Amino acid sequence: GDNKWTMTIFGRDVDTGEAKFGYQKTPHDEWDYAGVNVMMLSEQKDKDGTERALLTHPDRNGIVYTLDRTNGELVSANKIDDTVNEFKSVDLKTGQPIRDPEYGTRMDHLGKDICPSAMGYHNQGHDSYDPQRQTFFMGINHICML
Repeated sequence: GDNKWTMTIFGRDVDTGEAKFGYQKTPHDEWDYAGVNVMMLSEQKDKDGTERALLTHPDRNGIVYTLDRTNGELVSANKIDDTVNEFKSVDLKTGQPIRDPEYGTRMDHLGKDICPSAMGYHNQGHDSYDPQRQTFFMGINHICML
């Protein structure tokens, strides 16, 4: 199954501590990507010019997720770079990653050249956001599993 609540970004009510939302980034995490990376907070305008409170999370699984931090809505989910091949994309309506079966784990298949490696394209390094340029800065590990 999905191992629900693992690899999840939780939003909590600041007054009660109760969960407001949960977004699972890698259901049934096969490579221990774990989702331990930094959560960067920003305020940015959307396509309609509305100011939004956002949370951006570059994950070890090779995807950079941006959520509306007030309600957990998935705003965007983009590959860190084009070499990420375990996932073809992320469905923005369902929030589910679209896996490429060629790079997954199965008993009858030896996957090769899986990107990112179990170490992840982005591990526990710190990132920064420049609000004037609306630009994120992050270091990545460009390592695949052979």
